[in-house]
Amino acid sequence: MATIPITKRGAEKLKAELHKLKTVDRPWVINAIAEARAQGDLSENAEYEVAKDRQGFIEGRIQEVEGKLSACQIIDPTELNAGGRVVFGATVILEDEESGKTVTYQIVGEDEADIKLGLVNIGSPIARALIGKEEGDSAEVQAPGGVKHYEVVAVSYV
Repeated sequence: MATIPITKRGAEKLKAELHKLKTVDRPWVINAIAEARAQGDLSENAEYEVAKDRQGFIEGRIQEVEGKLSACQIIDPTELNAGGRVVFGATVILEDEESGKTVTYQIVGEDEADIKLGLVNIGSPIARALIGKEEGDSAEVQAPGGVKHYEVVAVSYV
């Protein structure tokens, strides 16, 4: 299995989710199943069916998160020394060459991506266009609204 890049912050989020699934959600659903079983006839018990479905989801998510954590390569952006190039974990300030607006993005793993927070997936078109660029370089990004041209204003590792 290939390694999955993830930032230190992203790994901590996955570990916290796993802890919650195992210590809060799993015991809750086990209790819900026991209560539903106590009501009698399981063939017509909607609460039992809902609790069993929820249990299946929780157990599946636990396996998924454990698999990701076992296959991930944790990268701490503060320890990177990429010589000013855009790499995984880098925070990049871009200027739209057409409008002059600036945006700031950090290139992160798939599970941590949230465009509203400025966290872009390493596999996204903008991240792929930026990898390897340095301050002053231009990047052409194929966006849903057409081709966008950005200038890399600054690259940092925070």
